[in-house]
Amino acid sequence: MNKKLLTLLTIVLSGFLFLSVGILVAADVPDQLVLENEGYAKDKKGPVKFNHKKHSADYKVACTDCHHVYKDGKNVWKKGDPVQKCSKCHDPKTKQGKVMKLQNAYHRNCKNCHKALQKEGKPTGPFRKCNDCHEKKS
Repeated sequence: MNKKLLTLLTIVLSGFLFLSVGILVAADVPDQLVLENEGYAKDKKGPVKFNHKKHSADYKVACTDCHHVYKDGKNVWKKGDPVQKCSKCHDPKTKQGKVMKLQNAYHRNCKNCHKALQKEGKPTGPFRKCNDCHEKKS
């Protein structure tokens, strides 16, 4: 086989490999997540059901609006990178340096997005009453 053909074949096969990995990673994401209240000193509210598929596919929310890894003040996380549990960095009990507590991180991200949509006159999810998002505790 000539060298150019072998190089081209290697590039094409590598591309298919990366594409396959991307598809498999995307397929691992559940349509709906349940955000539990694990680790809090007091579990005052029930869990929140979050429809990941609607937010990412239907509402076109960018992955980096929620997923992040900060280095030098910049979010370097990109689609396909591993996703850690939020509580890995956001402790539910205490603020650690510039990293806010878990509840504050969730509320700030979700509520601020919904408020901004409302200001723009766009349809949005709830953000005023706890029980509009949190299910009743069982």
